[in-house]
Amino acid sequence: MRKIIHIDMDAFYASVEQRDRPRLRGVPVVVGGPPHARGVVATCSYEARKYGIHSAMPSRRAFQLCPRAVFIRPRFDVYRAVSSQIMELFREITPLVEPLSLDEAYLDVTENQLNLPSATWIAEYILSEIKRRTGLTASAGVSDSKLVAKIASGYKKPNGLTVVPPEDVVAFLAPLSIGDLHGVGKVTRASLEKAGFLTVGDLQAAGAEGLRGLFGRERGNELHQMAHGIDERQVRPHRERKSIGSETTFPEDTEDIDTIFQTLILEAKSVVKSLNAKKMSCRTVTVKWKTEDFQSRSKRMSFADATSDEETLLDYTTKLFNDIALDAPIRLIGMSVSHLEEPPSARQLSWQDIDSPL
Repeated sequence: MRKIIHIDMDAFYASVEQRDRPRLRGVPVVVGGPPHARGVVATCSYEARKYGIHSAMPSRRAFQLCPRAVFIRPRFDVYRAVSSQIMELFREITPLVEPLSLDEAYLDVTENQLNLPSATWIAEYILSEIKRRTGLTASAGVSDSKLVAKIASGYKKPNGLTVVPPEDVVAFLAPLSIGDLHGVGKVTRASLEKAGFLTVGDLQAAGAEGLRGLFGRERGNELHQMAHGIDERQVRPHRERKSIGSETTFPEDTEDIDTIFQTLILEAKSVVKSLNAKKMSCRTVTVKWKTEDFQSRSKRMSFADATSDEETLLDYTTKLFNDIALDAPIRLIGMSVSHLEEPPSARQLSWQDIDSPL
């Protein structure tokens, strides 16, 4: 039986700020853009969440909900340093660590360097060590799959530990909302609710055949497996980065083509610099923009030969920009590259690459 732990830091950025500034402890803290300028909430403390504030909310709206909240600009260098401490702890326990972001990761502790037989004991050790080493709290979920461990880590937040043995998985999932299943987004949730499925238990009761009849063979099977906590995905230590991007939100909505274009080119140059620093090349360029009514739009271009050449990528970016119909003010512009790969020159030769004598 596999033993999977999912660790999720509690209100990570905000907790770091409260740790480093004792006067903020017990105070509603919002990490993100200032409330009287364009910006969004990156995260907030649990004190702020009581007012309905949440990540990705416009900072102005967060201020309306809680005028006494303290707004702080993110310090990503500090968060990355703390995250490195935490990831180092994880790797002391097992090499099978799959970071999802700065503040969460999966660990496969079926075999571990502590030589402990219980994943619960290991999770308790991790939570106590995080507190000792960083002064922060985290929550943990323990089960035999990534899907259930991730759901369990959010079950008793903050500073919680939830263990779901294999024999309890179906009963644990049954009362949860279908939206609690990772992999069920807003569109899928809406279609499921329209069909009368409100809880995971409703999906379980429908059976595999019933779900296949309603949603097709592939999606029906997928929903049936998720509802029963069946997830064979492995914990992968080296997650392949899917894209590199950068974007700017303007202080005020703008229709100034020159300003928009020059901002896009600066973002594109930043992306190309990151691409080359990672010794990667790409096969797709995407230009993204957001309208004044918060609608996100994008255009992309793919090409046969991967490249990291700045002139080529800026040319593609310019062509995409020229195809955009900017018929209203916009609030954001950005560029990203995807379908990343190592260029041939960066790939180490293997024995198969060398002509060996007979």
